[in-house]
Amino acid sequence: MAGNSTEVGRSVTSKITSILLTFTEGSEHSLTEIARLANLPISTAHRLTSELASWRLLERTEDGLYRAGLPLRTMGAADACPPSLQERAPCVVDDLSAATRCRARLGVLQELEVAYIEKRPGPHPVSAFMPAATLPAHPTAVGRALLAFSPPSTVEMVILRGLRPYTPHTVTSPDRFRRALAVTRLTHVAVTRWELEVGTSGAAMPVFGPGGEVVAAIELSIRGLAHELQPVMAALSIAARSLSRELAGEARPAQPYRPRHPLMTVPESAAPTG
Repeated sequence: MAGNSTEVGRSVTSKITSILLTFTEGSEHSLTEIARLANLPISTAHRLTSELASWRLLERTEDGLYRAGLPLRTMGAADACPPSLQERAPCVVDDLSAATRCRARLGVLQELEVAYIEKRPGPHPVSAFMPAATLPAHPTAVGRALLAFSPPSTVEMVILRGLRPYTPHTVTSPDRFRRALAVTRLTHVAVTRWELEVGTSGAAMPVFGPGGEVVAAIELSIRGLAHELQPVMAALSIAARSLSRELAGEARPAQPYRPRHPLMTVPESAAPTG
């Protein structure tokens, strides 16, 4: 029964979506890698990938790896006009939450606050962008991922307005806050630990538009950085980088995700606490 624990409460659609999400960067995976990235038992991954291969949505290579099949590649190449963020954001957030079983958010900067949509695990629908539904930027991973790639003047305006302490763990020092943004610029990953809500941590990555400017950020809420960060990083990276390429109108495959810096794996003891 332990081998099926990852399947509890997951629909077939969720499992298939999590498998297909592993191929959105044009990569090739072994069955073991697919099972790990999709958070599925090997037996379930084998059954579903075999069925997807029978429909030619996946292909087997000569060395036994799986890759996206011709129908999926053709569908991806058929988009002559890049989609808008408003069109794609709900789908990306929905798929990411289903694949990771975490609360997923996509946010944009709006007058120094973060306007966002979110999807919680389960049957809840993706929320809509609401003018009144905003998050503070400085204590959230999604906000830091946005600010790290925003103009310095925007960062200074946030600091001048005051880094309010939402919990005892909120970073309120301007110097520490600037250093945190510098790390995010280096790694392309923002992490926060208990800074907005005690007991909830976050990891976020930026989304870039056609001109290379940051247009949004995607965040996953997790309980602990030490044990839960690394298992969701592949899905978060795929979602952020794939959406960036879609918005830029790019169809070329990217390299498989690899951490840019050792700080990508942040132990809870090293995370900001105040």
